[in-house]
Amino acid sequence: MTGTAPPAAPVVPVPAADDLASAAIALGLPERLARRVASLAPRIAHDGAGPAAAPRPSTTRALVACDLDRTLVYSAAALGLTTDDAAAPALLVAEVYGGAPLSYWTRDAEAMLVALARVATVVPATTRTRAQFARIQLPASTARVAVTTNGGHLLVDGVACADWSRTVAGRLAGASAPLGDVVAHLTATTAGADWLRSQRAAEDLFAYLVVDRAAMPASWLTDLAAWCDGVGWTVSLQGRKVYCVPRGLTKSAAVAEVADRYGLTTVLAAGDSLLDGELLAAADVAVRPAHGELHDTGWVAPHLTVTEAAGVLGGEELVGRLLAAVLAGR
Repeated sequence: MTGTAPPAAPVVPVPAADDLASAAIALGLPERLARRVASLAPRIAHDGAGPAAAPRPSTTRALVACDLDRTLVYSAAALGLTTDDAAAPALLVAEVYGGAPLSYWTRDAEAMLVALARVATVVPATTRTRAQFARIQLPASTARVAVTTNGGHLLVDGVACADWSRTVAGRLAGASAPLGDVVAHLTATTAGADWLRSQRAAEDLFAYLVVDRAAMPASWLTDLAAWCDGVGWTVSLQGRKVYCVPRGLTKSAAVAEVADRYGLTTVLAAGDSLLDGELLAAADVAVRPAHGELHDTGWVAPHLTVTEAAGVLGGEELVGRLLAAVLAGR
């Protein structure tokens, strides 16, 4: 099979420590950050007869599937910082485009992500195309396996798995209207629109528009969603982009394939958009930030945690919660 070499095993086993802070320190985090991770651990249920037992790290091989834009990385417009400048977190550039910084995350988020990759298989799961994903500067240990193009491509060490691409093509054939029909509808309904900035197709799998969101009529988006639903497609508004994606093209299917191939028995997932809803719903543990489409629609589930913070600080908290959940065996 093309591109099916197994991902690297975690560099170290999950630490057998009595508390999560010690476990996080053993992964190389400074005490300050380790204690923060411990504070984000999921609550441990008990029968009320006495204090809950201290959580013990899991020995289960976990897969952590994480969306990128507005979940892990943030444009300058999406940072959402509300503190005084002097109290703002240290930011690292996560993406450069056209010679200029485009996306960021915090220094602490990167440190916790590196620690997470030592005890779990981290799989970026993005709607970005392969070329757009290649611009994101992730630590090497967190990107050996990746899902791009909303599940259309499964990458191992940057190489697309041909078998998976054929599986996706077979799944979409006949289940949804052809991409050409959707592109034609978009072209017809946006002709002369001064709020439309560009229209593109993503690797012959789905379409998206770049828009002036403030000027875009809400009725147009509502009508588009209804039309797409009738032909087997879904619509998602993310920042300045409107995505039209065939219903059978999902991140969750690709993530399930990764888990099956490599024997990963627990799936944790994080995301912020409607396109991430099925991924979060299918996971054993889910986290979403306190912003984005899922937040705006009030999306909840029994296994879901919502961050307290929003913006880039919500993304930082989200990584800490994922790490804490893995260490706590949740």
